Amino acid sequence: MEDNDDCPPLAVELPPQVPSPPAPAPPDASPVGVTVITGYLGAGKSTLVNYILNEQHGKRIAVILNEFGEEIGGQGGALVEEWVELANGCVCCSVKHSLVQALEQLVQRKDRMDHILLETTGLADPAPLVSVLWLDDQLESSIRLDSIITVIDAKNFRVQIDEHKNSSSFPEAFHQIAFADVVILNKIDLVKDNVEDLEKHIHDVNALVTVVRSVRCQVDLNEIFNRQAYGAKNSSHLQELLDYSKSIPPNRRHDNSISTLCIYEQDPVNLAKVESWLEDLLWEKKSSMDIYRCKGILHIHDSDQVHTLQAVREVYEVMPARKWSETESRMNKIVFIGRNLDINALQDSFSGCKG
Repeated sequence: MEDNDDCPPLAVELPPQVPSPPAPAPPDASPVGVTVITGYLGAGKSTLVNYILNEQHGKRIAVILNEFGEEIGGQGGALVEEWVELANGCVCCSVKHSLVQALEQLVQRKDRMDHILLETTGLADPAPLVSVLWLDDQLESSIRLDSIITVIDAKNFRVQIDEHKNSSSFPEAFHQIAFADVVILNKIDLVKDNVEDLEKHIHDVNALVTVVRSVRCQVDLNEIFNRQAYGAKNSSHLQELLDYSKSIPPNRRHDNSISTLCIYEQDPVNLAKVESWLEDLLWEKKSSMDIYRCKGILHIHDSDQVHTLQAVREVYEVMPARKWSETESRMNKIVFIGRNLDINALQDSFSGCKG
């Protein structure tokens, strides 16, 4: 059966309660994770939301339904249209304008949420939203951006792949995959072809992404929550991607498709030079490369700390994460996801950052 992505979440009526003012979160409370859901209409986004809101999973999850437009973090206007509390401990609300204020209200509730889920309607490029959630100074102590999830209709994705082979452009779904940390490959029961082949196409676009197969978006929530995709977690995965990049034939390393490339440099680099290099790539855009995502670990000159690099579009962050262990090989490893990527240009320009 095809999913109906227009169905609203099913609410359970509760007895009326006297509203109480929000209480501030305890000072030692850990940040609440925020997961962003993207995907085409009909892929199964609302099916996933309904599943989360009605399943007895033991988690207190707030789901925000928002028609994201120009005013992602704007002031004024309608804030929260309606709060609906559900029998399984979840909360659902509809927000029209100030997402930042709505998130602050959520984390200040006395019955603090375990996680917040944003279902994005009509949002093709989540980069502006990522910059608000990731780096907003007002929120950094109370929430953290956990991951971006893209829901894909496995049956229609096969059609999009075939269309892409005969076109100079690329489907919008490829764009959403490029920004994703997790892809839910939904409706696999409707696909007769090899599902592994679909996963290969997804990883050709974004080698960093985790693919979770599903029927009607019934997934283990532990596979999609607490990914910590914007922290220093799982930096060892970069070595696998580096090896993968070396195996890519040269004729696939520079074309107009969205792809993943990895570069490395064994010598330590100068932090100020790296930041200048990133700003040239992401801000000045002096080349034809269009970089969507960037993730890596850095070996900084005169530092015993592993530095992590994260970038989404023009927003980047380089932070010390932990000390290098004695058994580690100190090396710079950086993964790029984007269009028109030129591995030689990236490698040569990064080599200029050596300390």
